Amino acid sequence: MKTIIAEKPSVAREIAGLLGASDKRDGYLTGNGYFVTWAFGHLIGLGMPEDYGITGFDRTALPILPNPFLLTVRKLKKDKGYSADPGATKQLKIIKELFNKSDSIIVATDAGREGELIFRYIYEYLNCSKPFERLWISSLTEKAIKQGFDNLKDGAAFDGLYKAAQGRSRADWLVGINGTQALSIAAGNGVYSLGRVQTPTLALICRRYLENKNFAVQRYWQIQLSHHKEGIDFKSISKTKWEEPAVANETLKALQRSGTAAVTSVETKNVTEQPPLLFDLTGLQKEANKKLNLSAEETLNVAQSLYEKKFITYPRTGSKYIAEDLWPEIAPLVRALQDRDICKEAISKMKWGRFNKRIVNDLRVTDHHGLLVTDKIPSALSAKENSVYDMIALRLLEAISPACIKEITDVNLQVLHYDFAAKGSKIIEAGWRGIKGSFSDDDTEPVQDLPDLKKGDELKIKEAAVLEKKTKPPVLYTEAGLLSAMETAGKEIENEEERKALQNIGIGTPATRAAIIETLFTRSYIQREKKSLVPTDKGLQVYELVKDRKIADVAMTAEWELALQKIENNEADADEFQTEMEAYASSITNELLQTTIAKENLPKLTCPRCKSHQLIIRDKIVKCPDEACNWVQFRNVCGVQIAIADIESLINKRKTSLIKGMKSKAGKKFDAYIVLDNDCKTSFEFEKNKSNKRNGK
Repeated sequence: MKTIIAEKPSVAREIAGLLGASDKRDGYLTGNGYFVTWAFGHLIGLGMPEDYGITGFDRTALPILPNPFLLTVRKLKKDKGYSADPGATKQLKIIKELFNKSDSIIVATDAGREGELIFRYIYEYLNCSKPFERLWISSLTEKAIKQGFDNLKDGAAFDGLYKAAQGRSRADWLVGINGTQALSIAAGNGVYSLGRVQTPTLALICRRYLENKNFAVQRYWQIQLSHHKEGIDFKSISKTKWEEPAVANETLKALQRSGTAAVTSVETKNVTEQPPLLFDLTGLQKEANKKLNLSAEETLNVAQSLYEKKFITYPRTGSKYIAEDLWPEIAPLVRALQDRDICKEAISKMKWGRFNKRIVNDLRVTDHHGLLVTDKIPSALSAKENSVYDMIALRLLEAISPACIKEITDVNLQVLHYDFAAKGSKIIEAGWRGIKGSFSDDDTEPVQDLPDLKKGDELKIKEAAVLEKKTKPPVLYTEAGLLSAMETAGKEIENEEERKALQNIGIGTPATRAAIIETLFTRSYIQREKKSLVPTDKGLQVYELVKDRKIADVAMTAEWELALQKIENNEADADEFQTEMEAYASSITNELLQTTIAKENLPKLTCPRCKSHQLIIRDKIVKCPDEACNWVQFRNVCGVQIAIADIESLINKRKTSLIKGMKSKAGKKFDAYIVLDNDCKTSFEFEKNKSNKRNGK
């Protein structure tokens, strides 16, 4: 017998169906010589400090450097502690029994660093020594699974991948556990979480927020002229930017008296715009955030659902390319997409047999190739699934289309001694831009049509106007912008080797970036303001503390990723890497423990219910210390963090200011006051004295 272990039940069922293992048992399927079972993601993980006999946050216990690292069954938080997940314990027992009954194992967890770690931690925890082979596939279609089973790989070939995954896991533990405990002890007021990827990401958001906030906006004025020739209206803009409106207006009068503009030069050139590459996960998340306003996590969940339904290939990919041997399968995919209404018209314009092979690059395919649709065309999908699927399908069509060729014309004009400029664009060959009919990028100003112009032409000034403009601060990050920043975080690194290592990796990986952003929300380090991500007071406090430390520097991630890449390729020693990480964790822990954190001047508020105890104010709650009274008010209400000033107003005046941007359970945004009634219970009061009995806690 052979045991096949997948990462989740849905994948196990697909494999079992193809192999004829149709007999359903508790926790596995069997038949035709196979047991097919599954993990539920990470069943086994690294033990917590409690597993080493260390309880609470104890300064004398730091730094915690496990030797050896303990593996434990996944735990769930209960009350104030953690206990083993009963579902994980039960499934692990089933896996152990199946391993013991088998001659060998086939590993069918996701083909990547985390998938490898999920299996190896189970294998190590169970002290298993059975031989195993690796199923390495990029889609769950019947064809891909059969090809994978025909080409099973020796499990030992992935030892480097496992050591890199294990090294990353342990390094994250060393930095996260020690850094968090040290900073929290120094703060003396709640838990302040730090992490290898989380902290540099927070630093990116805070840095951009402060640049935006501290930006000194400057006003300036330009003059715009309107012209008409050969039935075409177009505009030109002054190259001069005036700092005083009065001077600009005086100039305007002189230009109006002149009445004509002379063309001093015309420069025309053809520009070739290559089609975009396939989506990797981060690229898809950025596009879905821009076009659909989906968060990175939402996009990942939708893509995972499409993958499990066999409509797209493996979503957690970091590559935008495909290998040469996959190229023959592209034409059949395009043919299949003809049944998709949104693709039908675009495909009718494509030149068969002349597809662009720019996406083919064996050297740029990592664990998985770029995101593709499969030959299974969906019919019944949710609105979000439809939108994300169409993005992936249309991107494939764009990627294999010819380049777009534009004729760009730059015209310089002169009125009196003032210079003006006009820019025009004409599509020569639509190429890939014809797929969606979008001929300019969303973030660029539309370029106008120009008539035929030549040097020496005289143009009448139809209209002239002074335009008031402002210098623009660095824009606050949206999730799309943050994902781009995380993706290219290493470009400022001076060390060439480190910069090259981070070039295609950035901060985090495509598979983990969504979770990192969500962690920052969970920690109350960041919040949303419309589409923008901004830090909370707590987030800024942590940033101010660590901004000049190595833990907030992308170079640290570069060093780690460089080392992990070498370990994966069997070019570096995993034990040596761990020793370096232990030294680093010790260094950052000692630094943080010696830090003095400015304590927030919190108001002294008396409990409104018992009227005899001073309230304890924390990031997440405000509560009475008397257990008999037990009055509590949560700081996060319907997705909005309630400021200290509003807490003070609620207690003293029994009503907050108008809290804006709260979100109901149905997802609708609303504004309301939070009021405290005579029984010290909170409810919403809407403007115009409309009240809602919904509890505000």
